[in-house]
Amino acid sequence: MALNLQTFRTRALTALVFAGVMLGGLLWNSWSFFLLFSVIHFGCWFEYQKLVEKIDGGYRDITPFHRYGVMLAGWCLMLWFSGGAYSIGGFLLHEVGWWLGLVFAFILPMTEILFNSNIRPKNIGHSFFGLIYISLSLGLMMDLQAVSGILTSFEGLGEISWIIIPVFPVLIIFTIWINDTMAYVMGSLIGRTPLTKISPKKTWEGTLGGIILAVGMIGSLAVFVFGLDRLAPAWHWYTICAIAAITGTFGDLLESKLKRLAGVKDSGSIMPGHGGFLDRFDSLLVATTFVWLYVRLIMIGY
Repeated sequence: MALNLQTFRTRALTALVFAGVMLGGLLWNSWSFFLLFSVIHFGCWFEYQKLVEKIDGGYRDITPFHRYGVMLAGWCLMLWFSGGAYSIGGFLLHEVGWWLGLVFAFILPMTEILFNSNIRPKNIGHSFFGLIYISLSLGLMMDLQAVSGILTSFEGLGEISWIIIPVFPVLIIFTIWINDTMAYVMGSLIGRTPLTKISPKKTWEGTLGGIILAVGMIGSLAVFVFGLDRLAPAWHWYTICAIAAITGTFGDLLESKLKRLAGVKDSGSIMPGHGGFLDRFDSLLVATTFVWLYVRLIMIGY
């Protein structure tokens, strides 16, 4: 597959704007982080429901309360995972998420029984999968922010400035970005062997090249530039990058499968050259869960 320069320029320009928004949300403060992933949450949900409607026409019959209630229930899950980092007027969003989540857990089934004359278990299953696929994953991202905020020093212009960096979310996102870009470039230049029928343009050469380069580049930056080996042994950071790159690839394939079942090329059109929210965050939705498991079960304690 030859490298299409026009496509690459479009993707690169959009990626720069996208990167600016993402970096602002990630690094400005904790509230910008929360707002960023709240927008991502609802954007992914709207596109997910459109895909499901194309895959299973019966999903179009869900009630408005089901349609939007399940999104809000998922957002409550995000609030619950935020821990004690956010409060408004003395109310912790963590507690608000817990109680509102309980309310939705009771009301959603009741509205299905009372106001939907044609209850389809498949519709409930589609929404439940969305809660696991989108809301739980982004909730775990909120938890990773809570456990990874550290003070990191940067030296420049003759002075030391200090900023708070959510290390684990940044590491996941940058690894996925580099993996995505390098897989595209390597696949375009040397790709010969198709990876899977789910995504015909992906090749083994591009996929493996992207993973290796992403792990090497981001892992080395974490250890040798930002000195994260002072917080935990270097192999932890390389392992996290490897987990993010490998499972992120499976996340990309999962969304490609959903799009093939729905008969669409992109899940949305918010980003020229990149598609919609799910197209951009498909890798993140899967990678976050596996990185969270590693951090919580293996890494914490060092």
